[in-house]
Amino acid sequence: MTGYGLASTDHENVKFSVEIKSLNSKFLELNLKLPRAYADKELFLRNLCSKDIERGKVTVSINVERTDDQQKGAQINAQLLKKYYTQLAEINEELGANASNLLQAALNFPDVISYTEEDSNENDWAVLHQTFLKALENFNQFRNMEGNVLNEDLELRIKNILSFFAQVEVLAPLRIPQVKARLNQFLEENLVKINIDQNRLEQELIYYIDKLDITEERIRLKSHCDYFIETLKGKDTNGKKLGFISQEIGREINTMGAKANDAQIQQLVVGMKEELEKIKEQLLNVL
Repeated sequence: MTGYGLASTDHENVKFSVEIKSLNSKFLELNLKLPRAYADKELFLRNLCSKDIERGKVTVSINVERTDDQQKGAQINAQLLKKYYTQLAEINEELGANASNLLQAALNFPDVISYTEEDSNENDWAVLHQTFLKALENFNQFRNMEGNVLNEDLELRIKNILSFFAQVEVLAPLRIPQVKARLNQFLEENLVKINIDQNRLEQELIYYIDKLDITEERIRLKSHCDYFIETLKGKDTNGKKLGFISQEIGREINTMGAKANDAQIQQLVVGMKEELEKIKEQLLNVL
């Protein structure tokens, strides 16, 4: 959800500039900075932003620069300032106080300084409106380019998980026979002189081996990864959906690692987890 858009227009000795910046956020947090002359347009501009920007911490800065002969700003009422200053000086002399800040004190009195607001007209607003739309367009183009880069990276991460998964598929069928062999060897070496119920022993072995079976996890993991790629290629906004799918992928990877009972498979599981963490970080940038 990071993005940046800038547009400026020169019109009749006035320069209109609009800058839009955004950072990651789960919701739309819009901070709009615009001149007072256009304060009545704030709601309109906010609505424009909310239609095109679904999420993110967004700052929109609008600046209007006029030529020197058109500049308006603060005006000082000299006569009133002198009157306040004289009265303060007289009181100060009577009290014998420090006279170093009398001018500053006089400037803070009411009506000494007045501000003239910049005037706006329909022509200026029309130009500013078009400048704003151009900045918004540039902002969306920037985010589209960022989105293409993210799309490639996310697809690569899923392919890396599937690459680890392919190695697990090779090792998984070999694991159960190895477990059986180790159990049989243990029984032969340690229980040869003990009378045991063979039927009960076989039941326990079947139960134990069934607990180690990761067939279902393998099927679901492959299905979730395929669904992630399918959703990633969709045209609709899918950031939250991809987040939910990544949670399911993580659940299957964790279960597979817990049930693996095999050093090589567990190493592959660690590799999957690393790729999944990178996916989750990147999904913070996806709408």
